[in-house]
Amino acid sequence: MPTAGSLRVEYPIEALDVNAYKIPTEDPQESDGTLEWTSTTMVVVHVHAGAHTGIGYTYGDAGIATIIRDLLKDALVNLDALQTAARYSEMIAKIRNNGRGGMTAMAVSAVDIALWDLKGQVLHAPVSALLGAARSRVPIYGSGGFTSYTEQRLAQQLSGWVHQMGIPRVKMKVGRDPGADPHRVGAARKAVGAGAELFVDANGAYTRKQALELARPFAEQNVTWFEEPVYHGDLEGNRFVRDRAPAVMEISNGEYGYAPHDFAQIIQTGAADVIQADVTRCGGYSGFLAVDALCEAHNIPLSSHCAPYVTLPAAAAAKMLRHVEYFHDHVRIERSLFDGCADPQDGSLVPDLDRPGIGLEFKKADAERYAV
Repeated sequence: MPTAGSLRVEYPIEALDVNAYKIPTEDPQESDGTLEWTSTTMVVVHVHAGAHTGIGYTYGDAGIATIIRDLLKDALVNLDALQTAARYSEMIAKIRNNGRGGMTAMAVSAVDIALWDLKGQVLHAPVSALLGAARSRVPIYGSGGFTSYTEQRLAQQLSGWVHQMGIPRVKMKVGRDPGADPHRVGAARKAVGAGAELFVDANGAYTRKQALELARPFAEQNVTWFEEPVYHGDLEGNRFVRDRAPAVMEISNGEYGYAPHDFAQIIQTGAADVIQADVTRCGGYSGFLAVDALCEAHNIPLSSHCAPYVTLPAAAAAKMLRHVEYFHDHVRIERSLFDGCADPQDGSLVPDLDRPGIGLEFKKADAERYAV
């Protein structure tokens, strides 16, 4: 039986290009419970093999592009683009002395996605099918409700998702003003109606006791999802809230997981009812499906974080997936800078099986004005 090293190189990687783009927010400033921002930076990578090109991207500092250009590129050029597992392992080995998390993991994620897109282009097949699709449509939830929004703006956005777009679940930010949060959540419930699922995300803004105290009025508004009630790395604190929150309420964590052991720790400590993973941080599609396997082993549901359109192929193949986050800022960016971003259908995104690869085409000319 041949080893991976003896496999024939069918499509050698010839070149790798990477660029960063800084896109201003819709409003002059947006915020959640712990952060304020005025722009979002997207790092886009193109991997070339023969007449084919694959694209991938991540959201993070422009320095990610330097990691891809100066560290990962040399580990990939001249090797077979179709051996995605081998290329993933080589990238992980290459970043060893720079650490597995943070920007290095995000760089690996963008390249891994590009390699899968390239494989789909070469084989003229959608990546969701190459990964072994587990479903034909992927449920989503509308996500935004920033703490910088007025109550009127909050209600308008959430009700638009539910009543105009038919998305039956929505999430809002909390934590900037804990004293006002119960009222804001009540206003959100009034806007979306009794039938919609309502989630809250504190982005780690609360103390353990604050989170537990606020879980009760949130539950009175039938909030069923409490994301990062305390700092995400305080796994004991998340477990504390999970054990004592109303039974109707699930605690979620994982968006800052970069490697399988990060998610294993969340599971082992019992810090979450639902695991979240971000394909643009956790190692791309290869990493995301490793998290899915962990969730399957422990019978824990998986939900994806942000970047909905690039997440779609992997989400369609994830056996434990519950839903994808239809995050306002990323939806706005992806729909403006990529062809192939279809409208949701009945609260779901549906992979376009007529489009090879990840189904997205980068509109570089439209993105140039944001180039860093």
